[in-house]
Amino acid sequence: MNKNNYVAIMAGGIGSRFWPMSRATYPKQFLDILNTGKTLLQSTYERYLAFIPNENIYVVTSEEYIPIVERQLPLLPAANIIGEPERKNTAPCIAYISLKLKKMNPDANLVIAPSDHMIEDTEQFQHICKQALAYTEKNSAFVTLGIKPTYANTGYGYIQIEEDISRRGLSRVKRFTEKPDIASATAFFKSSAYLWNAGIFIWKASDILEAFRLYKPEMFEIFDAGTAEFNTENEKAAVKHIYDHCESVSIDYAIMEKAKNVFVIPSDFRWSDLGTWNSAWENADKDPSQNAISGDNTLLIESKGCIVHSNDQKLVLVGGVDNLIVINTPDALLICKKENEQQIKEYVTTVKQVKGKMYL
Repeated sequence: MNKNNYVAIMAGGIGSRFWPMSRATYPKQFLDILNTGKTLLQSTYERYLAFIPNENIYVVTSEEYIPIVERQLPLLPAANIIGEPERKNTAPCIAYISLKLKKMNPDANLVIAPSDHMIEDTEQFQHICKQALAYTEKNSAFVTLGIKPTYANTGYGYIQIEEDISRRGLSRVKRFTEKPDIASATAFFKSSAYLWNAGIFIWKASDILEAFRLYKPEMFEIFDAGTAEFNTENEKAAVKHIYDHCESVSIDYAIMEKAKNVFVIPSDFRWSDLGTWNSAWENADKDPSQNAISGDNTLLIESKGCIVHSNDQKLVLVGGVDNLIVINTPDALLICKKENEQQIKEYVTTVKQVKGKMYL
């Protein structure tokens, strides 16, 4: 394995669209959403362990989740679990880990990976990641993975590629598009020039930091001023000060939409960002009636197309209904139509307004 290759797994989100199973104190990346026997974080860690040295795997999470990560990844060095003092989206997270790794190893070549995605065909995925790392090792470039769309999904971001420009399987990125409306998503699906944005990035730490200097100079200066304290006993206090003063912004808006040297590897391994209960239903094992069921005491009668999760011992019987989300936990029960899944985040807001934080 190449000692200059690293992965930073981002595991700080709260996964509100998976409420009530996902809670602020124990969000979805730490849960076995697909009933596989492993949490999403554990599956992600094992996916990268196949080609990244264990000591080069880092998890960036919220400070409050550090004990959970330690329990779920007992073989990962404790020093490799990095706590953010607050959530400021992906750009500050990436600036932090990139500066930290560059100080340790000026040649650090880095995969930025979400912790809560589903990826099958892992051998193909690993091959593509190694291909990207080999390219960024020798070229000043930002590489992302694009998934060939299988249908018109309005919940994913899209990458438009420039046609007839290919470098060892890489195509130059023309434009990033956030979640489109159904008409645009349908047009993107029919076009060979659009890919789903998997949110996985590969680059040298030094190159992404130079991009911060060029495109987000105010954030770069805030981080750079505290770099001397990184990898010392004063790091936590320095990072707290940095996060107090930097904006909350995604890496897409901060850097990727502005940079000129962005490439994508078109990929067709099975992938889902597992952003909603419906995406979990799509990727879960199903019974002959297309129900995805999790729970030892769950019974469905004359029902089809439902996803039912139950993690306590009460009998859950779902009868005579179609296409429902039914999520049972010891203190909360969610029942809604699958077509209303995008409203779950709004439901959680209502719960907070009416019941306070006790169910969040």
